[in-house]
Amino acid sequence: MIKKRYLTKYILDDLNEKMVFVGGPRQVGKTTLASELVSNNFSQFDYFNWDNRQDRMRMLKSEWSGNASLIIFDKIHKYNKWKTFIKGEYDKLKKKYKFILTGSARLDIYRKGGDSMQGRYFYYCLHPFTLAELINESKRPDLFKEIVFPSKFMKDEWLMLDKFGGFPEPIIKQSSRMLRRWHQDKHDRVFRDDIRDVENIRDISSVQLLGNLLPERVASPFSINSIREDLEVSHKAVSRWLNILESFYYCFRIYPYTGKNYRSLKKNPKLYLWDWSEIKDEPSRFENCVACHLLKYVHFLHDYEGYDAKLHYLRNAEKKEVDFLVVVDDKPWFAVEVKLNDTNISPNLHFYQKKINIPFLYQVLKTSGIDRYINGIRLISADRFFLAFL
Repeated sequence: MIKKRYLTKYILDDLNEKMVFVGGPRQVGKTTLASELVSNNFSQFDYFNWDNRQDRMRMLKSEWSGNASLIIFDKIHKYNKWKTFIKGEYDKLKKKYKFILTGSARLDIYRKGGDSMQGRYFYYCLHPFTLAELINESKRPDLFKEIVFPSKFMKDEWLMLDKFGGFPEPIIKQSSRMLRRWHQDKHDRVFRDDIRDVENIRDISSVQLLGNLLPERVASPFSINSIREDLEVSHKAVSRWLNILESFYYCFRIYPYTGKNYRSLKKNPKLYLWDWSEIKDEPSRFENCVACHLLKYVHFLHDYEGYDAKLHYLRNAEKKEVDFLVVVDDKPWFAVEVKLNDTNISPNLHFYQKKINIPFLYQVLKTSGIDRYINGIRLISADRFFLAFL
């Protein structure tokens, strides 16, 4: 039973001003967040699921409960006129009701086109569980300050998260058999249901095959040409399919950092999955897990705090690479190099610190029980490093 999610209190704050839209990957817990966690703070609420015929009829008749103070619309983005409908209802009823809209990535797709609802809503991306949230100790580091880490290590919880990923159902059940079945079901629904509902793709089997290839290409500079050759399709087709998979929160890409005093000569992004438990290669899975933890915090800084926060990596023509760089309002804050168990500090951290003036440097290890400074760089285990974030 999930009793708390990291976005709950922030959504409640924002509902006092505007509508709140909650998007994110399939089965990440969006409906539970709205209908169980947020709604607990209201004496009565109305919940409508577009897939339910009776709910759909009530919505189209604008039939709302007289005693409710919160209205939740789930999957209403399947209605092709949903933006016009929601805008009209909100403008008429915003003094009486609070509104939450939840949906898969399609909500994120559709909100970008058509009639604008600018100024009427706040948008959040709900992420899977990360270590701090899993143990109910979500924190928010002070911007541009050195990150403060707890004094404890959480080895058992971290190894469980590494194996089962951060999605609620697998991490609650903690069954390898169930995890395999959950992966199969998720793939079928994302590729054969969600994408087909939204995108006009004739060769859906090739898109699914692309999804099957991506776990093997995680954590390395990503080449569309290489994928194109494997699938025997055009560059344009693969590019479009990748954009679609990103829109449905199956994968995400981070790009080389380009700043005022530094321009990367390498343009290829690095690709990661939202569900790192799909990745068999241990170093790649660990780096993907770190990427997800950092992206969750970066998205929070953007969605709630309103900063221009981004996650990048560093790589030059000589192949000097640092795995991650967090940038806020175009200013580097901290860099992270990821290693399984290598306690030798990467010289690339010092190289880029001097090159682009990065205030804080961290080398994060999968091995538990390590935390020390070496020549200005913090060498720290993941099961302590992750506790400093959401």
